[in-house]
Amino acid sequence: MKKNHRLVWFLLVGLLILNVPTSSAQNATLAKDAIRRIDEAVLAEMQRQEVVGLAVGVICDGRIVYVRGYGLADREAAVPVDRDTMFRWASISKPVTAIAAMQLVEQGKLRLDDDVRQYVPEFPDKGHRITVRHLLCHQGGIVHYSNGEVIRTQQQYTNQHPFADVVVALDTFKESPLVCLPGEKHSYSTHGYILLSSVVDRSGGQPFADQVQQRIAKPLGLRSLQPDYQWVDIPNRTKGYRRVDGKIVGSTDTDVSWKLGGGGFISTIDDMARFATAVTRGRLLQATTWRDVATVQLTNSGEPTGYGLGFSVSGQDRQLKLSHSGSQEKVRARLTTYPKQGSGVVVMCNSEYSDAGRFSTLVFSALSQ
Repeated sequence: MKKNHRLVWFLLVGLLILNVPTSSAQNATLAKDAIRRIDEAVLAEMQRQEVVGLAVGVICDGRIVYVRGYGLADREAAVPVDRDTMFRWASISKPVTAIAAMQLVEQGKLRLDDDVRQYVPEFPDKGHRITVRHLLCHQGGIVHYSNGEVIRTQQQYTNQHPFADVVVALDTFKESPLVCLPGEKHSYSTHGYILLSSVVDRSGGQPFADQVQQRIAKPLGLRSLQPDYQWVDIPNRTKGYRRVDGKIVGSTDTDVSWKLGGGGFISTIDDMARFATAVTRGRLLQATTWRDVATVQLTNSGEPTGYGLGFSVSGQDRQLKLSHSGSQEKVRARLTTYPKQGSGVVVMCNSEYSDAGRFSTLVFSALSQ
């Protein structure tokens, strides 16, 4: 991008954020200087990364204090990112699935050390016992995208959208061999979370998506959180952008219905911020369950993995951090929370080449000055 084009872009984004509504009630607890520092840091980093559109939410003292959209949700139509813009959650869907599973553990409908085939016998016997805990902490040895052979079940379906049923979605990978023995090591797997969602589906006695709506979305007031089904008309979906041969072009619009529990939800920035607030305030689960979620899981040999039950975990006491990133067509996202401090930052970006974590770090830095 030439220098004069950068200047025009920077001025355009600066004008766009002036027209993005923010709640006075939310902003009342955040000083004007902090708002200015956040906006300046975000705009400068957007220019550096050549990001098309971005949304940021800030949590302080267990409350949402700032939400804002920057740039464009649709560059070609000059549609700005605002608080109605719908972004994919990508892998930040995994903490949602983990919480749904842990709620069932609290209800006595699921046990962490149960064999998953007890609930989903459709998943083939791999010769080794894979537990619910293994799936939650990515130690089940389930294949991811490119770390082993992914074998799809060859089958004809009468349903036009068969993988909306998370048990049927197992057909996308269930014949694949394990990439390691269960418990041998941390091996991140979206497919593992598809299997986990099917366990939640069966043990909870309701479709997985319905359980998420009833036990997570409704209690938190997440009115926009829903599966990103391509056959459903969902208003305000952002376009996605990628870089090809040095040019920023539109992304593909792939169907993610088959991986709902591992990366298939969509919402506004406000609803992701509300979810992050629930994490900082310990809602949805009992305090003892949250301690389990925030405990770094060990391999069979006793090696710490840096991952708990559904979240990346680091730090201790007031520095305890629960976080997760999301990376998928049309989005890069980041959720970072410090539950002992009641603080957090969420970032949703429609540019696949962007570093969402960098924006999160800059916002935290702006808050601490």
